[in-house]
Amino acid sequence: MAIVNVTPDSFSDGGERLDPMQAIDDGLRFVSEGADIVDIGGESTRPGSQPVSVEEELRRVLSVVERLAAQGVVVSIDTRRAAVARACLDAGARIVNDVAALRDDPDLLPLVAERGVPVVLMHRRGRQEDQYQGPDYRDVVEDVRSFLVERAAVCEAAGVAREHIVFDPGIGFGKTPAENLALVAGAGRLAEAGYPVLVGASRKGFIGRLTGIKQPRLRDPASVWLAVEAARNGASIVRVHDVAGTRQALAVWAAMR
Repeated sequence: MAIVNVTPDSFSDGGERLDPMQAIDDGLRFVSEGADIVDIGGESTRPGSQPVSVEEELRRVLSVVERLAAQGVVVSIDTRRAAVARACLDAGARIVNDVAALRDDPDLLPLVAERGVPVVLMHRRGRQEDQYQGPDYRDVVEDVRSFLVERAAVCEAAGVAREHIVFDPGIGFGKTPAENLALVAGAGRLAEAGYPVLVGASRKGFIGRLTGIKQPRLRDPASVWLAVEAARNGASIVRVHDVAGTRQALAVWAAMR
């Protein structure tokens, strides 16, 4: 899954793709480099960022989704809002990726169930506006697994097919470096619940804290390694900025395996 943020303030690529044509060109390039899915987002989830209006989010993403989908790209819409998801699904998006696990907008769960589309349920602690503050974890992998299993049960009860649910442990989002590493290593424990697991560690702040590298764009070597480690431990999907580099590393890992 390739990351295409159409935002001015995302932590890594904010402002790079505010021009829809640039976002479309980059999405197509990522597919040519080996991306299976292109994830389009119009609202930053960087800690401390402020929510944007539905109208602004749609203004940023809708034309990008429409143009990429028209060229056969499997598009995921990264949103917490039913109105945005509905418009993007109408424009050709095939997956809903929600950092709130369908909790922030009560209309999003029935929409996903009605449309019969895959949904990524992500775990987060707190909200972006409050820096993702929340209670401490006892066992971060088990706590995240329990939350996601509970959300999956809610989704299935509402009519979402079990095979359409993907778990994302929410690397970052208020977790410490040690907790993030535990979740990458614990991808297999999450997958034992019977749902595919998506891991998105690419360029995250904890890599900077572990390595001292402050610029997110310079964290790709560690990001690629974490993607391979996540796959080796049981993740089915990795969400990345460096598609070409990750594809190379995964190919070598698969050959060694």
